[in-house]
Amino acid sequence: MKDIGIVRHFDLAGRITLPIEIRKRMNLYTGDPIEVFTDENTIILRKYQSKCVICDESVDYDECTELKGKQICKNCTEKIKQQNSSE
Repeated sequence: MKDIGIVRHFDLAGRITLPIEIRKRMNLYTGDPIEVFTDENTIILRKYQSKCVICDESVDYDECTELKGKQICKNCTEKIKQQNSSE
């Protein structure tokens, strides 16, 4: 883990602001989903990546199809279309 030497304080609602340098480097924008993990005394933030429910590959949210609340990648969507058209 890299120490960047920036200290932030929680506000009354328990929020912190990530420095703009980190948000730019990580391609994080307003409204982006973030996953939160803990490991003993460490809090880990990670940009959320959806996963295809069929192949389990990570997919960008805007590059997938949603079916009943589940994400399906373009490749699997195409395979399903091909399979359905050949039947």
